[in-house]
Amino acid sequence: MDKVQALDKFWNGFALPAYDESSVPDQAQFPYITYSVSMDSLGNVVNLHANLWYRSTSWRESTLKVEEISKEISYGFKTIPFDGGYIYITRGAPFAQRMDDPDDNLIKRYYINVQAEFLCLD
Repeated sequence: MDKVQALDKFWNGFALPAYDESSVPDQAQFPYITYSVSMDSLGNVVNLHANLWYRSTSWRESTLKVEEISKEISYGFKTIPFDGGYIYITRGAPFAQRMDDPDDNLIKRYYINVQAEFLCLD
């Protein structure tokens, strides 16, 4: 498994479909996650983000999912193995922000910040 596959595995681990934000299929149905992909190597912290997309009259389900993601990262970090190393993920600040959609008031989106360090030589 390479670095991109490891990120994909992490974001797809929350019982929702997750897509690289540059490859969201036209037929994607709510709820789902989109995530950024950036990579580096040892000694560099990379800012990554994800968006949690729900379509609902309530923030309840999306807020519960954000809490689930937060707990998975825990109060310290989450490590994800890949061939040749690990991704060390921590929560960014602020960790999650509610976002509105001016075209659809039923869209409930959270913008999630994480930081990653790729513990590998290349």
